[in-house]
Amino acid sequence: MPKIKTHSGAKKRFKLTKTGKVLRAHANKSHILNKKTTKRKRGLRKNTIADKTNVAQIKRLIPYK
Repeated sequence: MPKIKTHSGAKKRFKLTKTGKVLRAHANKSHILNKKTTKRKRGLRKNTIADKTNVAQIKRLIPYK
């Protein structure tokens, strides 16, 4: 059986933890930062775990990660 191609966009955006959870970055951190509070921007820096409804699809996009 041939190898599955990894989705190029997904491999840059998602990481897997040792337990198999999917890590993702927060949105809304790239532009229009003047109106956002410092506290809010600081919180957006941290990674978070992807929602369980999306995990199966994300894992299909990054099969060898």
